[in-house]
Amino acid sequence: MDLTFSLRRKEVVDKQPMVQDLKDRWPALFFKDQIGEEFFRITNKDLVGTFRAAVEKYAPLLLRLYRARKTEFGKDLNEILRRLDDETTNIVRHREEAAMKGLPVFLREDPNQLFKQCLETDSDDVAAKGVSVGILYVLEDCVAEASSPKIQNIAVILEESIAVEDLPDTPTALAYLLGLLYALNISYPKHLKYTFETLQKVFMDIDPKCSNRVRSLKKKLGFA
Repeated sequence: MDLTFSLRRKEVVDKQPMVQDLKDRWPALFFKDQIGEEFFRITNKDLVGTFRAAVEKYAPLLLRLYRARKTEFGKDLNEILRRLDDETTNIVRHREEAAMKGLPVFLREDPNQLFKQCLETDSDDVAAKGVSVGILYVLEDCVAEASSPKIQNIAVILEESIAVEDLPDTPTALAYLLGLLYALNISYPKHLKYTFETLQKVFMDIDPKCSNRVRSLKKKLGFA
């Protein structure tokens, strides 16, 4: 993959092929380790390591912001915090999940445009239909209506197909989604542009120039 990077990058940038065409031509590019390697080739950043460290650092700060201003953001943020408060095990993981799921809400974008759900008996075509960019949670059928349904799988969707799956948690899924957007030269979806700008410029510290909305969040997180 190192030897073919220049050729692959030129093809991706110049021809802008569909994701399925790239999966057919460069299948290894969709392996978890190669997503990280490709991201490093482009940015010189450790994808998962840097992202996970940022989540660990910012999750408590984000949750503090959410709780302080939850009345401004309606039912979505309140539901995220309620679910977090109901958890009694693996608290660190649930805090990080809540911080990431609350991010688009706090940035006044629609979390339902990013985070999707389906049942384990649904086909991939049904689960991914109509989704250009997203994180998919595959839920166990028998508990789909429960307050805390069991997640059987977490996957990344690009252009209505599963790009990578069997991911352990939301932060890791978001890291691989960001990595794939870079590797495949896909623009951030307009309806989630502030969320992805935050992932890039705050969590990954790539490009300091920010929109006013993300700059405001950075100040709230303690940036000078």
